[in-house]
Parts: sequence; structure tokens; C-alpha cells
Amino acid sequence: MAAHAASSGKVKKAILPVAGLGTRFLPATKAQPKEMLPIVDKPVIQYLVEEAVQSGIEEVIFVTGRGKRAIEDHFDHAMELEYILDSKGKTAVKEQLRHIAELAHFAYVRQKEARGDGDALLQARHLLNGESVAVLFGDDIIDNPRRPALRQLLDVYEKYQAPVIALTTVPRKDVHLYGVVKAKKVAPGTFQILDIVEKPDGKDAPSNQVIVGKFVLTPVVFEELSTIPYKPGSEIKLTGDALRQYIQHGGMVYGYTIEGTRYDCGSKIGFLKAVVDFGLKHPEVKKEFKKYLKSLSV
Repeated sequence: MAAHAASSGKVKKAILPVAGLGTRFLPATKAQPKEMLPIVDKPVIQYLVEEAVQSGIEEVIFVTGRGKRAIEDHFDHAMELEYILDSKGKTAVKEQLRHIAELAHFAYVRQKEARGDGDALLQARHLLNGESVAVLFGDDIIDNPRRPALRQLLDVYEKYQAPVIALTTVPRKDVHLYGVVKAKKVAPGTFQILDIVEKPDGKDAPSNQVIVGKFVLTPVVFEELSTIPYKPGSEIKLTGDALRQYIQHGGMVYGYTIEGTRYDCGSKIGFLKAVVDFGLKHPEVKKEFKKYLKSLSV
């Protein structure tokens, strides 16, 4: 498919694919979505929605699957709970809950079969009206209070009007866990992506620059996705299939090295690090939590 210009204008919609099973967190995710696991008192998915809203997003589209109803309930009004809180004088908590439901306009579509993240995105295509869109996967939280990670990507998109991938660097021994890019620097922190290699051995990897689960995608990426046939037992992949194919067809794709502290909440150790660090900043518990941590003999 020949490359052509992306749609211009501000990106106002974000897709959050949340249909995955979360098997790495079983049994905790047997009856609840992994995205609803709390970091102190806020679920992982709320951090991502807040990042999107703080970056200028107005509509959030969740691609859900079986067993994900809790996500819909979390971003909806809970009238009975709000009434009880009000009757007990807990007005501040009630207003906090109402604020969650009013963060953005929310829409939900269903991925009926586990056919990969690329297929998940295609389920939301009909809601985009040919617009470019942000994509945030449910594992990566980037802590940057001054400039949200998605805002960093959107600034690059607005300059180049092309797809943008979030990047970070990892030790060579860890590149086999990621999609790795071959890239050419074009500006401070900004790269033109020349190739993408999915989970290579360290010795075969083109670099130690890896993909973080945050993107800005243009309509042509969805056109590429729609041309990839699904084969039973495999998956349609955004990076390894659609974006790589788009680059090979002459399309321009950019990457930006994300500024901020990254937490891979798809891994147990990354999730625990996030709980500790956010706990040490939480206004309600930080003093007692810090005192407790200092008392440990580790």
C-alpha cells in the first residue's frame, strides 16, 4: 500500500485496548481485569485515562473483552454509592467518584476473539471517522507530572503529521522482551523509524531502543492493518505487522524517547515498583509508609 499524507488537526480520541486476559497476574485476574489492579487506591487503567485527558484527549474508546465489565462500571456514575456517601457526609469522596465518570466521553467496543492487538484496534475503527488517534496499552505508566507521556508524542505528531511510537532504552539482555527499532535521529529525542524487529535475540537486535505501549496512529495505519489476513493460531500485530509493513511501503514513522519514570505494570516487579513509588507520594499514607519501609531489614 502506497504511503500518503495523514489527516491533519488535533488528536481528540484515544483507544485503550483492554481485552487481554492478564495471565501473568493469575489468580488475582481470574475474576477481575488486570487493568483494575490498584496502585494504592487507583486502578492502573485510571492512570492511563488521566494521562490521555491531561494530554488533550476528549473521547476514550475502550476495546474490551469477556470479563471486563468492571472497567465500564468504574468510569460510570454509581448513583447508589454516591447517595450513601452523601448521606454519611463524605461529600469529597462522592465528588471524586463523580469526577472519574466525567473525565471524558467514554465508548466501548468488544473484541470477540483474541486475534491480537492489531485486530483489537480494528474493532474501534468505525468510531474514528478517518481521524488520527492516540493508543495507550494498559501496561505502561509513565510518571511525568510536568508533561504527560502522550502529550510528548502528540507534540511530535503535530510537527510531522505522521505515526509516532513511544521509545525507551533497555539493557541489551532485555531486548528479547520487546519490539526493537532501527532508527535515525532527526531531532533531540526524536527518531525516524527505519525498521521494527519483534523480540529479537540481543546479538541480532538493531539497537536497544524498544517500543513502549503508547502511539499516535494515522488513518493509513488502519488501512495497513485491514490488509493483514488473520491466520488461526496467530495474531494481527500493530508493530510487527502493520507499522513495519507501512515503513516498508515507504511510510514515515517517528519515535520519541519518552521523558519520565516508566513502570511496566504488566510485570509483577514493575507493578510492585509502581505501588511503592506512588505510595511514597500519596498524601494520605506517604509518611507512615516511608516510616515502615525504613524499619524493614532488607
